[in-house]
Amino acid sequence: MPTPVDRERALRQLPDAYARALRLRDAGSSETEIAARLELEPEAIGPLLEVAEAKLAAAIKRQRSRVDQGLADGS
Repeated sequence: MPTPVDRERALRQLPDAYARALRLRDAGSSETEIAARLELEPEAIGPLLEVAEAKLAAAIKRQRSRVDQGLADGS
């Protein structure tokens, strides 16, 4: 499980729309509210969040890989 710092660092690596959608959802916004804030159709938010979560997971995995590689190299 990523720490809040790891998650925030990974969120900063995402394209803005994905990061904003995830932050809004994390803050308790409904899909309708997220759609309004991002100026998107409400039907687009579910798929957008799915892609955003996948991108976030990949960013966190890359971070962990870099840390593991640094530890393995003695850096």
